[in-house]
Amino acid sequence: MPEISRFFGMVVAMYYQEHHPPHFHVRYGKYKISIAIEDLRVLAGKLPPKALALVVEWASQHKNELIKDWELARQWKGLNPIQPLE
Repeated sequence: MPEISRFFGMVVAMYYQEHHPPHFHVRYGKYKISIAIEDLRVLAGKLPPKALALVVEWASQHKNELIKDWELARQWKGLNPIQPLE
């Protein structure tokens, strides 16, 4: 699973040829979560509340980049890194 960003111990990634809706995955210690890009809702998994808030903040700032990476992943093309949350 290609990594597209990393911040505060969280790893953000996308799978190639993934199912809809467009989404990304986050790993944080023992936690894993999938989040829809369009409305930032949790599709599966769980994160601690503070970590989830940081991921949602980051994703809202980078929604266009996430959509572009989703489209690249669907075509089996290399994904672009996205700036971490600072």
